[in-house]
Amino acid sequence: NAFRHGVVICGLIFSSRLYGNDAETLPFYVQVDIAGFGVPEGSSFTLKVQPSWAPRGALHFKELVEAGFYNDNRFFRVFDGMYGISVAQFGMNGDPIVHAEWQNQTITDDPVALKAKTTNRRGTLSFTGHARKNRRTTHVFINIGDNAKVLDRQCSPFAEVVHGISTLDFIFKVGEGPPNGDGPSQGGIATKGNSYLDAQFPKLTRIVSARLVSTDSQTGMHEEL
Repeated sequence: NAFRHGVVICGLIFSSRLYGNDAETLPFYVQVDIAGFGVPEGSSFTLKVQPSWAPRGALHFKELVEAGFYNDNRFFRVFDGMYGISVAQFGMNGDPIVHAEWQNQTITDDPVALKAKTTNRRGTLSFTGHARKNRRTTHVFINIGDNAKVLDRQCSPFAEVVHGISTLDFIFKVGEGPPNGDGPSQGGIATKGNSYLDAQFPKLTRIVSARLVSTDSQTGMHEEL
């Protein structure tokens, strides 16, 4: 199955219970600015994060964004049809110390019943996680293609790109890491951070910043919060 090859699968549990108060179920927006090889200057896309789809995943993502965890991340694992999916994965901080601190902050799985509210179509985001339950940490992938047939039984999306979806096509397709590919080693990133990536994989697309914004649903205009 797609992500099992990289020891990555989205864990889900069976439950219909909703979590959090009313304020925690309201959507919020995140602007992601990217740069790198082949990426036009000033490129960005805007996410609408939907806590009603996956409450725990959405709120954990918000916490990470507010902490600046995703700033200066690299898209280190990008498939264009490999394993039958097209995804762009990020979520390893360029500072090994910072990354290590967050890896122990796992969240429990979101109810599988909520998954029916959306699919892993192009432009949606899901957390990755190990085959064991309740192991989601910081790793996220963007569906740069329609992966519903392969991933919907495994992964519960928590957000979608609502502006700038064509920007996803500029993300450098580095492929899979070892042992199945020649892309970056996640062990190398964990121990050496961005210095390893910049030296060995200089073409990787970089997240310049990911920050909360207030978005006008009619115009698409937004300002930083």
